Amino acid sequence: MIPTIIVHGGAKTITDDKVAANNAGCTAAVEAGWAVLISGGTAAEAVEAATRVLEADPTFNAGLGATLNSDGEVELDAAIMEGSLSWGAIAAVQGIRHPISVARKIMDDKPRLLVARGGERFAVDCGAEMCKKEDLIAEEQWQQWKEDQEVIDRPNTIGCVALDASGVLAAGTSTGGTTKQQQGRVGDTAIVGCGLYADNKIGGCSTTGDGESIIPVVLAKTAIDFLSGDRHPDEAAQMAIDTLVSKVKGEAGCILIDRQGRIGWAYNSSHMACAYMTEGQDKVAAFTKK
Repeated sequence: MIPTIIVHGGAKTITDDKVAANNAGCTAAVEAGWAVLISGGTAAEAVEAATRVLEADPTFNAGLGATLNSDGEVELDAAIMEGSLSWGAIAAVQGIRHPISVARKIMDDKPRLLVARGGERFAVDCGAEMCKKEDLIAEEQWQQWKEDQEVIDRPNTIGCVALDASGVLAAGTSTGGTTKQQQGRVGDTAIVGCGLYADNKIGGCSTTGDGESIIPVVLAKTAIDFLSGDRHPDEAAQMAIDTLVSKVKGEAGCILIDRQGRIGWAYNSSHMACAYMTEGQDKVAAFTKK
């Protein structure tokens, strides 16, 4: 099986001064995941490695750099799923540097979604990297929140999908939610079938966008279902976005890898930063498109 990995930095409006940072961040994430894959690592390990890079980059709405909620605090959601239908998720947690790693520990323990204090307690018990909740507030986001500025470039989830040499697929997501969201709000990111889905027999998907629009159309599972009949992931992704647009209002995007290692993506937002790598490429392909 040909190892493949793709990441996205969120379906959003990317201003001209942020294009380079988005491309660089997505490229670094792919490089981290690709290093895992070519060394014989698993798809889940690659997804975790790539997502951790995006969580540590203040360019993106995940981990450091996440949006602030109505109380001026960072609350984080993340999830990971393997194509064997194993999964783990965490939501509305504070003080966790890399929620994707906690989600993976949950997956390896037993499938479930842990939230708020329960999720934070699990993170401490499993030795996750904890910090003061204030340490995850980036200066730019704090100034925007304090001055009640309109935030146009960081409303959405980041994510990754990978296929390893054994033919195992994995998908991951991580987010800080939406700007000034109500404390305790949980969107699609941590919900299997909505923010992410992976099935070794079909493909893997990670989504991004308006959670309240993604959830009712079960966007990730919808995209996976469209892969049936050997449909190319590009077409399946576009069909999934078209389905969302036909049923609800809102912006969204998705990235896909099928069981053959083919990649695809689609979105109806202004931009979506992506990067990918597969066998035969001499460097990561990264782009931010309108």
